[in-house]
Amino acid sequence: MRADVSGLSWRKSSYSNGEGGDCVEVSDDLPGLVPVRDSKQTGTGPVLVFPAGVWSSFIRGAKAR
Repeated sequence: MRADVSGLSWRKSSYSNGEGGDCVEVSDDLPGLVPVRDSKQTGTGPVLVFPAGVWSSFIRGAKAR
């Protein structure tokens, strides 16, 4: 599946630091989908797009660790 991710608004992970460390950004602009990208490669890097339910399961699992 391909999603048009041009023009999306992005938000950085709340766990990011202000020093440009290992960070991810997500967008809430595509209903039912969660685009994810590396905040250090915003213009050149890939964007992974997950179904919202899959992303929610991943976040729950990460928080449980």
